[in-house]
Amino acid sequence: MKILVVGGGGREHALVWKISQSPLVDTLYCAPGNPGIAELAECVLIGADEIDALLDFAVNEKIDLTVVGPEVPLTMGIVDRFQAAGLEIFGPNQAAAQIEGSKKFSKDLMAKYHIPTAAYGSFTDRDAAVAYIREQGAPIVVKADGLAAGKGVIVAMTVEEAVAGIDEIMVDAVFGAAGAQVVIEEFMAGEEASFFAFTDGKNILPLASSQDHKRIFDNDEGPNTGGMGAYSPAPVVTDALARDIIETIVRPTIDGMAADGCPYSGILYVGLMIADGKARVVEFNARFGDPEAQPLLMRMKSDIVPVLQACARGELTQTSLEWHDKAAVCVVMASGGYPAAFEKGLEISGLDAAEAIEDLMVFHAGTALKDDKVVNNGGRVLGVTGLGTTVAAAIDKAYAGVKVITWPGVQFRNDIGKKALGR
Repeated sequence: MKILVVGGGGREHALVWKISQSPLVDTLYCAPGNPGIAELAECVLIGADEIDALLDFAVNEKIDLTVVGPEVPLTMGIVDRFQAAGLEIFGPNQAAAQIEGSKKFSKDLMAKYHIPTAAYGSFTDRDAAVAYIREQGAPIVVKADGLAAGKGVIVAMTVEEAVAGIDEIMVDAVFGAAGAQVVIEEFMAGEEASFFAFTDGKNILPLASSQDHKRIFDNDEGPNTGGMGAYSPAPVVTDALARDIIETIVRPTIDGMAADGCPYSGILYVGLMIADGKARVVEFNARFGDPEAQPLLMRMKSDIVPVLQACARGELTQTSLEWHDKAAVCVVMASGGYPAAFEKGLEISGLDAAEAIEDLMVFHAGTALKDDKVVNNGGRVLGVTGLGTTVAAAIDKAYAGVKVITWPGVQFRNDIGKKALGR
């Protein structure tokens, strides 16, 4: 069969890497892809948000299944367009993708179906938002309602900081139209984890647990990013807690969306805050996490293609996935200055040395080719992912890869996976 993967980041490299191992696949394309993906699939120079061009390509090439990586094309309605043309596509339609596209939509859904999350208010008026903050006090969380590439969240420790966050989002419009509305939430203490489940709109197939590291610096300090590293499994998600998450969060979400006339098909990402053995929802995403996809897909033993197809067809009867016993850890190597401004086009050295290390994969996220050399082309550049018999061994493996790769100004965290060792 012919498969098209949409996107060009680390998550898409991991998806392409996993899909390419399936005996069902004859031809694999990725649009737009990146230099790492180009070693496994034919890259097509069409942007992930160029829906018309992607549809034309899929029709002309008789693509059997399209797999959407990033959230933007999902919220733009790529799934609706492909389905209307009679093409199979993995991911939620535009109505269902609102679960990520609008924080207010997801919070209202959780309130309606009694899904555990933080108390909240939503506002389109700056003064009303500020009045709510002063009434609630701090710490408090301010979120841009729309898509902001994982960066539209301000965890404010003081009322002044929260008000400054409101002005940044609503007055200065640093996230553009995404900040026309804000959601203000109660601060939740605890340990974060990520939980993923495949679904066809009715049936649920959970994945292994994982944990992301959002802040730019060690010890979870500094501003939020798209994610600086991840590991799987996450010991904070016990088997009993995983069952509880499915029963109290995933199942009511899937059933609630179906009842509301926007059934959710694809992969549901649940960002969780765990305290005292109980989980509450921080956010929902409508796609694989990045960087969580990298360690999860390296650990997945099952062929992913039949699962993707079953979700797209509404025929998910599979109840479990097979996993490698090993743990996996992904360390993100980022451009100097990220998540603020950074320089592009700097040559990356050491990729061959890293790729020669056994049980290590270097997933390309923000890379490009310049004069036949691989250079940095984004904020998060590489996801160096190692397998090991334990989380500690996987950490050592990932950092062995990080050690041999460099470019001017490269930055990365030194404590990815450390929380798991504490358990």
